[in-house]
Amino acid sequence: MGDAKRRKQTGLPEAKRIVSWLPLTTDQSSEFVRVSTRFAWIGIGLLVLGWVTVRLIGPTFGWWQLVG
Repeated sequence: MGDAKRRKQTGLPEAKRIVSWLPLTTDQSSEFVRVSTRFAWIGIGLLVLGWVTVRLIGPTFGWWQLVG
């Protein structure tokens, strides 16, 4: 038995879609925003770590020298 048919027979509420023709629910969109926000902050943290490494840590340990 399909999930949609079982929901109709048992009276369970259907997931609310964002747009009727798009198979994405509001719960899925909220989850996407949560996950993408987390990965954006991870990316920002890695960018800052890379900048600190290139600008401060590398020259301090003599891995390379800054010019200018």
